[in-house]
Amino acid sequence: MAFSDSEVERYARHLVLREIGGPGQQKLKGASVLMVGAGGLGAPAALYLAAAGVGRIGLADPDVAALSNLQRQVIYATADVGRLKVEAAAAHLSALNPEIVVETHAVAVTPDNARALVAGHDLILDGTDDFATRFAVSDACLAEGKTLVSGAIARWTGQVGVFPGRPCYRCLVPDIPPDADTCQTVGVIGALGGVIGSMMALEAVKLLTGAGAPLSGRLLIYDALAGETRTVRVGADPDCPACA
Repeated sequence: MAFSDSEVERYARHLVLREIGGPGQQKLKGASVLMVGAGGLGAPAALYLAAAGVGRIGLADPDVAALSNLQRQVIYATADVGRLKVEAAAAHLSALNPEIVVETHAVAVTPDNARALVAGHDLILDGTDDFATRFAVSDACLAEGKTLVSGAIARWTGQVGVFPGRPCYRCLVPDIPPDADTCQTVGVIGALGGVIGSMMALEAVKLLTGAGAPLSGRLLIYDALAGETRTVRVGADPDCPACA
């Protein structure tokens, strides 16, 4: 896949990076990434994936944009309120980088459709905020042999981890917590979505190009109030209901 003159200019800062260069950018151009959730994490992650030149991006989200989303979901404008998120996001991503293909799935990801959605992509990013969806995505990634990049935010704290199969996401969260926090119930600082969503996109670029050491089997936790990060290892649970 030869680069056009406009692509050479567009990706110039990648092409001079030793860890990416021409071969890495070709890998990005030939890659397909599914972004599950086009909200606080999916919005910035998708923008950076598109800007990076990921050749095909799938967006899965059933919701419409709301005014309350705009505090953190930076891919949308006020005029997008009431519009399907995947349609609005696809338009903005295509405007940002017309060299890529964006596919939309205005559906909730469930155990019934997760495998079909996951199967057509090289890498899966999950930025949803409910555990039922996260479990469906994780189980589908296991079944299809796909690596999962998972992110989460609430209040002032965010986390991102990479699950290559074993350990899987259910090794970290084996059951749905009875008192699980959501941004709607406890709030979230808007810029935190940009921090964690950008980290998810960065991990995706590393995984797709082979650059550096991805967070495979590790969880990076960011405390925005304290301005501190820590990284913990996620061990494979011998009793995991999914991957044991």
